[in-house]
Amino acid sequence: MTKKTASDKYNKRAREISSLLCVGLDADFEKIPKRFLKKDMPQFAFNQWIIEETHEYAAAFKINIAFYEARGDQGIKELKETMEYLRVYYPDIFTILDAKRADIGNTNNGYVASIFDWLGFDAVTLHPYLGAEALEPFLNRKDKVCIVLCRTSNPGAGELQDLEFAGKKLWQIVAEKVSKDWNKNKNCMLVVGATYPEEMKKIRSLAPDMTFLVPGIGAQGGDLESVMQAGLDRENLGLIINSSRGIIFSENPREEARKLCAQIQSCQNNLK
Repeated sequence: MTKKTASDKYNKRAREISSLLCVGLDADFEKIPKRFLKKDMPQFAFNQWIIEETHEYAAAFKINIAFYEARGDQGIKELKETMEYLRVYYPDIFTILDAKRADIGNTNNGYVASIFDWLGFDAVTLHPYLGAEALEPFLNRKDKVCIVLCRTSNPGAGELQDLEFAGKKLWQIVAEKVSKDWNKNKNCMLVVGATYPEEMKKIRSLAPDMTFLVPGIGAQGGDLESVMQAGLDRENLGLIINSSRGIIFSENPREEARKLCAQIQSCQNNLK
């Protein structure tokens, strides 16, 4: 019998609904439709609407904490309310906090308690720069997922990530380090941007069994077919395809989620 891992929740949901789509609940207060601003909790009301519009196509929801921290106590309250709503009504959907945390181990204990236990997320994004020793409080949580930044989608990513050491670029070293050394509890994933499919192909060869969180589809211009060709694993899974602005601020979020989900399914079927 295969031992259960923290990633199984995502894989189970992805298989059940035949989707690798992650909807980003990045409720930028400046972009929320005006009808929600009349509510006592506008970000939560907006998120609730987006969840109801898109949940049937979503294998995961990802929340960037910056849009909530910017509003202080009220924003954090609405983030908490969003997570409570997901926990009660959609507990089978994988949840990711995009917080890019990294600090010394003692400080990370506080982040672990806040993100995993108080807010209740299944996964969090992390910087690798301080090494495994600093990230140990996260890595030791066998029941939760650590998504480590590897090759990010932003245009300036190569400034540091393309630096070479002993013939290997930094993103390659990170991929090898996480897959071979840090993933002892089988609870690690990698952030690999859609805008660099050739690098993704290399990272897949280095980490054949790890799941990649893939930003950069949609507004950032990543090509879905190239990503699927480069990143799918041996089980035709292994990718969390994130789209935020392209879905949640569109005229019809349900239709945009459906279309992207259908495109993902088509690519999967063509590559079997």
